[in-house]
Amino acid sequence: MENLEKNFLLAKKQDRMAQKALYEMFSAKMLAISNSYTNNLHDAEDILISAFMKCFTRLDECRDWKSFPFWLRKIIVNDSISFVRKNRNILYADIEIADDYSDEYPDEGMKELNIEEIFSQMPAGYRLVFNLYVFEEKKHQEIAEILNISEGTSKSQLSKAKKWLAEFLKAEENGKKNTETVKI
Repeated sequence: MENLEKNFLLAKKQDRMAQKALYEMFSAKMLAISNSYTNNLHDAEDILISAFMKCFTRLDECRDWKSFPFWLRKIIVNDSISFVRKNRNILYADIEIADDYSDEYPDEGMKELNIEEIFSQMPAGYRLVFNLYVFEEKKHQEIAEILNISEGTSKSQLSKAKKWLAEFLKAEENGKKNTETVKI
């Protein structure tokens, strides 16, 4: 933590070595976060670079070094969402929510799972809502505002994402690695 504080304070003074150190501390994690939204490593890398540039030019907006990781994450998430909204045509089905599919998750028999691989195969609309709800802890009203969809659509997409994930995990458990077996 001492290095974070030192590098943060120096980076605020436009010290390039400190900025590089901050980049090296956080780039891998932030790239993974961006990639979880874009599902494209090249796009995620572009977002990462752009977000760090934004971060370093606005570093005075960050209150203190302790909040820096959270502040940077917020920039990455917002830029990733903006990118997806601008560059992808995602169709959200405005359908009533059926059942809660949480009982369909397999309990045992699962070995190593590659989370990136799973989410790379999840449909984009499901993945966006799922990421915002589960990982960013946003409420459906906030998700609806961010993605410019109705609250019901957000709930529906989350429900479908859970069902998709449950069926994907069941297929993995049964040894079926072909994603065509998972259709919603």
